Amino acid sequence: MFSHGGGGCSLTSVVLKCPPCCRYLTVEHTHTRCSLCVLSCLFLACLYVGSLYVWRRRLSRDHPSVIKRRCVSVLLVSALSPAVVKTWIQWVGVPVWELMGVRTDGLVLAALLPLLLTMVSQQGPGLIINPPLFFFSDVQSWRLCVGDAVWLRNQVVAPMTEELVFRGAMLPMLVPCTGPTGAIFTAPLFFGVAHLHHVIEQRRLGKESMSVILLVAGMQFLYTTVFGAFTAFIFMRTGHVVGPVLCHSFCNSQGLPDISSALQHPQRSALLVSYLMGALLFLVLLFPLTDPYFYGAIPICSLAPPPASVC
Repeated sequence: MFSHGGGGCSLTSVVLKCPPCCRYLTVEHTHTRCSLCVLSCLFLACLYVGSLYVWRRRLSRDHPSVIKRRCVSVLLVSALSPAVVKTWIQWVGVPVWELMGVRTDGLVLAALLPLLLTMVSQQGPGLIINPPLFFFSDVQSWRLCVGDAVWLRNQVVAPMTEELVFRGAMLPMLVPCTGPTGAIFTAPLFFGVAHLHHVIEQRRLGKESMSVILLVAGMQFLYTTVFGAFTAFIFMRTGHVVGPVLCHSFCNSQGLPDISSALQHPQRSALLVSYLMGALLFLVLLFPLTDPYFYGAIPICSLAPPPASVC
């Protein structure tokens, strides 16, 4: 691939087979291409956030009409993202949708095992304060939720579109340049920065001082980046986007662990032990439940330069 006649070289054999001039040109081409891929990720992040503001509005972001318009915008950006990936991933004989984690091999386990892992990490609030299994089996609650625009945005549209764009589209563009591990820690930075637009909305409402708004934004950047690294890890290990989507939806429903409330709870000892056990079980099960053995060949790993240690 990328072969040149005579004493030419290939992109995969720069060091061993290329004469010095060819080596310089190939490395220079690779650096340029990687820079363009990073810029493409930044473009997708800006396009996703920018699409939220194309509509003129004077209403709250939680107003049903605002939610519907914004959902249309991000769904359109998500539909565009495969074309952006296809622009840079042209030489691999794998369909772009499979590279983005939309495939059937190992689908059921890819949906269930990462979600189970996420539930384990939320064991304290999940099993004592707000049992998730009870919620999943409560038909009446589901009926009420499906008719709620805020719930549909937080639990369906946002997880689906954000994971497809920030994981499914960005990771295939980053992996050839950074490798799997580098991509896991690079892609979440775009995800974290994309959430900083909330500063604009909070400033417009004027309910808090700028220092408070920036503090909240900094904390949000931190936990969204950490969560983005977790779902990127799941994506790389399973080759599916469905696991990150379900984990994202579940975490949106549960929120961050409320340690301060746990300390004031009548059963605080049980809660704190539950939190601790959840964290330990999460660490113990992280690699076993995301073992690629369960999910078949991982398409995105075909893009990774050796050694592909995470794949």
